[in-house]
Amino acid sequence: MGNGDIRVRGIAARAGSWSARHRWAAVGIWVLFVVLATGLGSAAGRVDVKDSDQLKGETHTAAKLVEDAGIEEPAGESVLVQAEDGSTKATDAEFRATVDAVVRAVEATGEVADVRSPYDTDTISRDGRSALVQFDMRGESDTAGERVEPVLEAVEKVQREHGSLRVEQIGGASMMKTFDDAFGDDFKKAEISAVPVALGILLIAFGALVAALVPVLLAITAIVATMGLMGLVSHVMPMSDTANSVMLLVGLAVGVDYCLFYLRREREERAAGKDPQTALRIAAATSGRAIVVSGVTVCVAMAGMLFTGLAEFEAMGLASLMVVAVAMVGSVTVLPAVLSLLGERVEKGRIPFLRRRGSAAGGGSRFWSAVLKRVLAKPVVSVAVATGVLLAIAAPAVGMKTQNLTLDQEFGDSLPIVQTYNRVNDAFPGGTEPAEVVVGADDINAPEVRAALADFREQAVSSGASRGPVEIKVHDGENLALVYVPLVGGSDLDKAGASLDKLRDEVRPATLGKVDGVEAPITGQVAGSKDFNDQLVGSVVPVFVFVVVFAFLLMLLSFRSLTIAITSIVLNLLSVGAAYGILVAVFQHGWGASLVGAEGVGAIISWLPLFLFVILFGLSMDYHVFVVSRIREARQRGRTTQEAITHGVVTTAGVVTSAAVIMVAVFAIFGTLSMQSMKQMGVGLAAAVLIDATIIRGVLLPAVMALLGERNWYFPRWLNRLPDMTHDEPVDPAPGASRPASEGERVRV
Repeated sequence: MGNGDIRVRGIAARAGSWSARHRWAAVGIWVLFVVLATGLGSAAGRVDVKDSDQLKGETHTAAKLVEDAGIEEPAGESVLVQAEDGSTKATDAEFRATVDAVVRAVEATGEVADVRSPYDTDTISRDGRSALVQFDMRGESDTAGERVEPVLEAVEKVQREHGSLRVEQIGGASMMKTFDDAFGDDFKKAEISAVPVALGILLIAFGALVAALVPVLLAITAIVATMGLMGLVSHVMPMSDTANSVMLLVGLAVGVDYCLFYLRREREERAAGKDPQTALRIAAATSGRAIVVSGVTVCVAMAGMLFTGLAEFEAMGLASLMVVAVAMVGSVTVLPAVLSLLGERVEKGRIPFLRRRGSAAGGGSRFWSAVLKRVLAKPVVSVAVATGVLLAIAAPAVGMKTQNLTLDQEFGDSLPIVQTYNRVNDAFPGGTEPAEVVVGADDINAPEVRAALADFREQAVSSGASRGPVEIKVHDGENLALVYVPLVGGSDLDKAGASLDKLRDEVRPATLGKVDGVEAPITGQVAGSKDFNDQLVGSVVPVFVFVVVFAFLLMLLSFRSLTIAITSIVLNLLSVGAAYGILVAVFQHGWGASLVGAEGVGAIISWLPLFLFVILFGLSMDYHVFVVSRIREARQRGRTTQEAITHGVVTTAGVVTSAAVIMVAVFAIFGTLSMQSMKQMGVGLAAAVLIDATIIRGVLLPAVMALLGERNWYFPRWLNRLPDMTHDEPVDPAPGASRPASEGERVRV
């Protein structure tokens, strides 16, 4: 079969062939799509997830009651006035003078309302050393962090004038400012660093500037287009900043990877003597097909997040799904057109000392050749050792504990506000994050409702759930009362959770629950964490089943092999389990935490395990589909299974290594950020990708396939009725090899 005689089959092959023939049209359509998506998205604007829609359960009910009543809860702030030793008490003249100075200072800013002295509200600690001046920020609570700076400066001035006492501010607005500063700076740092890091690795992989720029530019255009699409889609399903950040992370990873797979195969075929157009068509039919299979599988995995019922997860899942779909379409349409336009110029911008590396596109990897020689010589030992290592790494995951991280867990002791947070919790347990009871009634001032509120306040303290003071704010016009209950346990979410359960299960039924027509859902930081965890646990099974079943079906239909489909699922689950084990060991137990600039905080952030499962299960398919596709292709060319395994793994080793290094580097950037949750996400993703590209794809996969032999291609006859999604290209047999005969297990050609 000559260079030009390639029959085109399959979506990827047809798309690549059309784009190569209509180069400018393909590029123009892509540019028009990106411009239109961006323009329409900007014009439509983005609708973000409302607080009332973040969770289901009591937290949702409480937020909905407040929202429907039209009450704008202000951002509450507190100023801690505290004696640093035991000699000064809140009753002393100096202490009173400092409290009065704080009250005058914050009122003078004009940014606050409802300033309350501790001598009026009894917010004085049991030991008499600490007191809280409380007030609300004027204006919308969502933007209070932008207006809190003058108040912080006023409090700092009082601190300088009254140096014998500690005067520190904390609350919704000041924590918001701290959080936004750290979060914004962190992601800005990650976004700025990710692209140059990816470009640098691609330069090393290709040894040419133009070849390195093509994947980065395609990934960036896919991300920009998806941002526009997110704006349009958000009017049906609201989005969020978190979803945008996850989309950026996933988009850069898969966008670069898909282009890398395609470009390396095209260069490999040219290096083997094919003319540019034939090389491009072969790349479209092989790597293009692998990209489509991988992309669809990743999209299915991301769609699993839509089954959680959590608005934030749904936004992340849909945003990730869209960017993967856009990157996949771009890789099999506009990329062939660009490569056809560039031709040999894709090698422009050669880096001299990388010439030899870049020119060896198809030569395989000496390192992986040596590893494979030993793996395939003793596959039983290789499987036993690799599986044992992975299970040992995964073992700590058995004791995984998840929760929403408190401020001190999230930021450690690196921020002054964290120390203030701990001092307030020590002096006033639960005072920084009280439970909030939203009480709705037909007439909030009815005698029986007022009596129930009073009973609730008394029993909240007498039951041991709170040490007080319990604050009640009544909104007469809206027939709503907001009750703030500091929970015993403070920042210890386990103990605070027990106090919350006591409020929900004992105090509320005995008081407010006895009045007909009264609603009293309990919300707050602790309640939100509990409701989030409960809902997340309830969604694990449906998400797991959906992702695993659909991934299995896609692999089954794409490779027409029951064995390949089963081994794909098992290997991916081992990879995810190992990632969980590393997370628990490092961040829950603190083993080796200092090596990644972290510390053991005793828990994994609630959303991460399910998020990691979905993301890793999808991304792992990138490598798996690419490697198995090459093995299958070599098998169809007439090689023995063992020869096909060696050929497939060795010839893909360079591109898989480059792709893995890019992913690990990008994810590792998030491991350097200041927020503990971002560190956990970055380290978890980076470790999982590293394990997946080395132990899984380089050792365990070839060893398992070598043990299975011809059983790798087993496809029961009764499954022949299923759709055929293989769309294989006819290929020349390998030199000296004959095609394998059909043995009833159907090796499709």
